[in-house]
Amino acid sequence: MSEKKIVEERSLILNRRSFLGKAAMGVGGIGLASLLGTNLFRKGENGLYTADSGPAGVKGVLDSLHHPSKIKRVIYLFQSGGPSQLELFDYKPLLNQRRGEDLPESIRNGQRLTGMTSGQDNFPLVGSNFGFQRYGQNGTYISDLLPYTAKMVDDICIVKSMYTEAINHDPAVTFFQTGSQQPGRPSIGSWLSYGLGSENENLPAYTVLLSRGSGRPNGQPLYTRLWGNGFLHSLHQGVQFRAAKDPVLYLNDPKGTTADVKRSMLDKLAELNDQHYQESNDPEIQSRIAQYEMAYRMQTSVPDVMNTDGEPDYIYKMYGSDAKIPGTFAANCLLARRLAEKDVRFIQLYHMGWDQHDNLPGAIQKQAKDVDQASAALIADLKQRGMLEDTLVVWGGEFGRTNYSQGLLTDTTYGRDHHPRCFTMWMAGGGIKPGIVYGETDEFGYNIVKNPVHVHDFQATMLHQLGIDHEKFTYKYQGRRFRLTDVEGKVINDILT
Repeated sequence: MSEKKIVEERSLILNRRSFLGKAAMGVGGIGLASLLGTNLFRKGENGLYTADSGPAGVKGVLDSLHHPSKIKRVIYLFQSGGPSQLELFDYKPLLNQRRGEDLPESIRNGQRLTGMTSGQDNFPLVGSNFGFQRYGQNGTYISDLLPYTAKMVDDICIVKSMYTEAINHDPAVTFFQTGSQQPGRPSIGSWLSYGLGSENENLPAYTVLLSRGSGRPNGQPLYTRLWGNGFLHSLHQGVQFRAAKDPVLYLNDPKGTTADVKRSMLDKLAELNDQHYQESNDPEIQSRIAQYEMAYRMQTSVPDVMNTDGEPDYIYKMYGSDAKIPGTFAANCLLARRLAEKDVRFIQLYHMGWDQHDNLPGAIQKQAKDVDQASAALIADLKQRGMLEDTLVVWGGEFGRTNYSQGLLTDTTYGRDHHPRCFTMWMAGGGIKPGIVYGETDEFGYNIVKNPVHVHDFQATMLHQLGIDHEKFTYKYQGRRFRLTDVEGKVINDILT
């Protein structure tokens, strides 16, 4: 391109509209810094674009909470695939008494079924092959599959009346994680990163850990958009920590790169990006600068938090033998506690393998063993460190399982299809009433008869515990104000202290 052509194109930028737009950038920059939670326009002594200093870490967009918060962080133990509430928490002896009988139409009442069982000639009722015992001060029924959870029953709140409209895995998981069955919305952790920021500027506000269960190792996959930022700035997307030599992809420097070279490169890159921002006014450019700086700081902070060699033997014994095997649910629970100690805001664990359409008795034994001891150990570990009171721990999947058998029912085996009408989750920690059971299903375990809790109710309650009014926490996008709970949701005050 000729010099004359370059001058002509440059002059097109310097018109009245461009001048007015750039004149407003001072105000826009302040708004952007608030939006991203970082003071991106201030340089430190070494020329870096630095975040606001001080123990508050990186600030969120909320100048103040809507009401006093009960917790500082969330650890979400998501059980992907739909755990069967009838084998774990919702004891229904009637199903064993009427085993093999057809599900009464008066109970089903024409409710939607998946394509996997809608063509069955009948729907034979089937109870659990596993026993239930009473535990805790209130005599709560817990399955024999969960002996460690049973010991912690006085510390958890079991909600038996969860329900959702989604009947297939992908929309159901997406609904729980983003508040919409359609892809593209920000995940819960991204909303919290955007609103509250992080108390540790050396680690992301939102981290993700994945494990594959032994119940159905090749079950339903998970997609990275589940911890994506949606229409929020990319600064707020979840960062996946992997069970590998490099826990975070592309974090380590290439061989031969020194710290001084890396620092100089980032400084020059920040200058170039800032020049580009001055011309385009694209806020994603500033997000990139912040992400580069976060990655630089994570080079030292991530290896430290991921290295559990210094944990005492009694901790490994508490979490179980799998805690020494990277990538297992037990190892991830231990990492979750370490991340919580570092003030990571939202820690998401996904454990796959609960989708048991056949051979459920055999598969669920393995799956329950994967998670039972480690889940209970996480509660006990947080409690002994005085951290449970300001941490919310959540355990549950995207929906439940049917009370009738999918496919062939025999004396030893059966399967269960997806069931969104009622299922069980539990919560523990700050501001949640411990040792209670909330909600109730009918004697067939098919419909809710008391205190229903919708997905949006659960999300609203989680935000409430963090000091956020879900109806006031919005983001304007394409002319509409979006929120995590869409246009629904109510706080479940009955389970709060």
